Amino acid sequence: MDCCQGQTGGANVFDERKATSELKRYRKKGPRKATRILLDALVREGVTGQTLLDIGGGVGAISLELLKSGVTSATQIDASPAYVIAAKTAASQQGVADRLACREGDFVALAADTPAAGVVTLDRVICCYPDMRALVGQSAAKATRLYGAVYPRDTWWARGVGSVMNFTSRLLRSPLRNFTFPTAAVDAVVRERGLAPRFHRNAGYWQVVVYARPA
Repeated sequence: MDCCQGQTGGANVFDERKATSELKRYRKKGPRKATRILLDALVREGVTGQTLLDIGGGVGAISLELLKSGVTSATQIDASPAYVIAAKTAASQQGVADRLACREGDFVALAADTPAAGVVTLDRVICCYPDMRALVGQSAAKATRLYGAVYPRDTWWARGVGSVMNFTSRLLRSPLRNFTFPTAAVDAVVRERGLAPRFHRNAGYWQVVVYARPA
């Protein structure tokens, strides 16, 4: 299980070595299982002609896959400089560099000057950010049509996995921390921004959700 993209603590944890390894894996095997479930759900809802905002996008898997599926342009924000470089490299190799804009930084800090998009995604990002309400609330507000996320399931054993991850991070003196937020709390913040649930599926440790803004 690979937990968390580079949204917080990214520069220290998601370094060049990690980015290179993740990009190599993506080229060989494609998106991870939970990511693929999210992508398929979004495509079923309809992404053709939409713009994309992918927060904590890592090496660009969601942006690149949705650009193939009809998204006109994508903006990716990631806190890791190495992941930003990897995403740009992958976009160039796939011939879509002119359709993918990459920004380095913390989305919450950049939200005020980040344009809205038809589709907003957070794949394994909510679990890395301490202020769930700020991250989810501000990102959901940017979605004009669809909002998709992958984050840990709200179960006793998922919280136990998170505790083990945090213990290991402290031993390794890593700044990365894992947060298992109540599903009801995340759902409430998204609904507060006017979005309604459209899809939910569990995928091992993860849950995959898609919301839509009513017409």
